[in-house]
Amino acid sequence: MRKTIAGLAAATMMMTASTAGTAQAQDGEDLLTLNTTEGPVVIELFDEDAPQNVARVKALAADGAYDNVVFHRVIGGFMAQTGDVQFGDTENGYNASRTGMGGSDMPDLPAEFSEIPFKRGVVGMARSQNPDSANSQFFIMFDDAPHLNGQYTVIGEVVEGMDNVDKIKKGDPAQNGKVSDPDRILSATVSQ
Repeated sequence: MRKTIAGLAAATMMMTASTAGTAQAQDGEDLLTLNTTEGPVVIELFDEDAPQNVARVKALAADGAYDNVVFHRVIGGFMAQTGDVQFGDTENGYNASRTGMGGSDMPDLPAEFSEIPFKRGVVGMARSQNPDSANSQFFIMFDDAPHLNGQYTVIGEVVEGMDNVDKIKKGDPAQNGKVSDPDRILSATVSQ
């Protein structure tokens, strides 16, 4: 009996530790694993908060569309942006001058705003000035950015590998974070 109670307590502490700091921990959520040139990054996806946007990212990952896609816009103290499957794939159609302007061949998505704040580790969908223009690109926050709250769709949060996100090569601040010789996603997979 003592062993069972101790085991239950240990399991409870592990579950609590694994969800601590999560913006919106949701049981049974999918995990998006980005194997990057700087190491793995695991993102808990928030299906309930942004079902259409999360479904798009999962579909593109399942199709291998994010494989070899660069982190084209990286601003220290702010965020690292990736996901341009049209112009950012170093193995197929890479165009350094156009990376960041493309998306997938699927239609743009409607905004799915939530109450989740943009803090360190949160992942949001990138878009143009039009709130309903997210497609395939997303960004990972290096630091808190409350000015983004309610303005961009949150799709998840990094639960492992934030130290690897911090290592991603930063871009030139004078060129809005454009990165020369950028790091990239080697592969992206979704699991539960």
